[in-house]
Amino acid sequence: MALHALSPLDGRYEKETAPLRDFFSEFAYLRARARLELDFVTALSKIGICPPPSLSLETFTDEDARKIQEYEKTTRHDVKAIEYFLRERLSRTRRSLMPPDALENASYAPTEENDIIPYLHFGLTSEDVNNIAQALALRDSRDQVMLPALDALLASLRDFAKRYRALPMLARTHGQPAVPTTLGKEIAVYLARLLKCRGDIAGHKFEAKLTGAAGNFNALHAAFPNVDWLAFSRDFILSLGLEPNLVTTQILPYDNWLRYFQSIQLTNSILIGYTQDMWRYVSDGWLRQKVVEGEVGSSTMPQKVNPIDFENAEGNLGIANALLTHYIQKLTVSRLQRDLSDSTVRRTFGVALGHTLLAWNNLTRGMSRVEADEEKIKAELNAHWEVVSEGAQTLLRAAGRSDAYESLKSQTRGRQMDSTSYRVWVEALDVDEETRRRLMSLSPESYVGKAIQITDEVIRSCDFSR
Repeated sequence: MALHALSPLDGRYEKETAPLRDFFSEFAYLRARARLELDFVTALSKIGICPPPSLSLETFTDEDARKIQEYEKTTRHDVKAIEYFLRERLSRTRRSLMPPDALENASYAPTEENDIIPYLHFGLTSEDVNNIAQALALRDSRDQVMLPALDALLASLRDFAKRYRALPMLARTHGQPAVPTTLGKEIAVYLARLLKCRGDIAGHKFEAKLTGAAGNFNALHAAFPNVDWLAFSRDFILSLGLEPNLVTTQILPYDNWLRYFQSIQLTNSILIGYTQDMWRYVSDGWLRQKVVEGEVGSSTMPQKVNPIDFENAEGNLGIANALLTHYIQKLTVSRLQRDLSDSTVRRTFGVALGHTLLAWNNLTRGMSRVEADEEKIKAELNAHWEVVSEGAQTLLRAAGRSDAYESLKSQTRGRQMDSTSYRVWVEALDVDEETRRRLMSLSPESYVGKAIQITDEVIRSCDFSR
């Protein structure tokens, strides 16, 4: 029951993270490996090693999963338990003979009275099955869950940037008032960074291995030395839409998977910065949050509308990245290139991705509930005419004034100027009328450079197709 769940991913946030269960739950892991065992036998049958399996696991039930767990109580080995489960299932439906045409084309005469049961998990190590199942889970969860969630988030940033592409805003450097920008441009910077991450995530090719207990195909080669097992392994992995790695120990080197996690981690790190900026804009009153009927912002202060979606996202991004960091540190190291400590860590992949998914969804929701207080943003900007001093001293330099910077520094450093004091300063300058006219044309609202053009270019680059 959700109320008694140890993890909030399966409790409080059950509905949000439920889509990942089909890839990373214990049920999903058992189902994937049982199906892969049969896929492997099918592949053996195609080169004449054994008959094709008569059993199909298109439907895999909770009862099937529980049966495997019953076997595991005795074996204390989940993959062996899957093998025993399949043996039991095959014993009910197995065929005693291969079809005549398949028998004629077989490269090797099947043994054991043409029974396929001896060929379950034939010449494999558990990790041949485990790593493939998890590679498929990572790939399919990316395509079916993570990318759609990321695309929804990116679309919310794109729409927000487009809406406020031309809204002038006071920028800050070192936290201090700086030359103006637009609100849309500030969002576009994050959007451009995230689009690059999105490309890395979407384009990642997941590796898997089928190479035996020490990575050398020892058992398979001993049983059938005339088979090109490297080609067989390569073809089998490719048939699943994965990238074969033929240089392994008992385990797949996880470097390839870790590059995917690093792309997720970089995305999350960028988004932590984004959540903090949005929180600041809300805190400063530059962004208003929509009031939703029935919601409460505080148990004691009825006026409050808290930025809870951004705060929730920031917390979950941090948890996800802590796990992703551990994967990168842990899974690159294995005693003599094979110990079992990786196995328990890999079972938490769904947790890291669950916290990531929760954060991305909360950010998307948060973006749908904020809008700019344009009057307040412009009022704050127009209270700081000193921010156009960069443009003013550059115009003076262009007019040949060597003391341009120093002149503006004495007028503006540590001071706040309004439009009147700025114009008084310009009138007192000993400059030609064209330079004076150009200086007078400067204002915080108009001094945004190419911000709008840059924002438009980022928006045009938003193509979420694969």
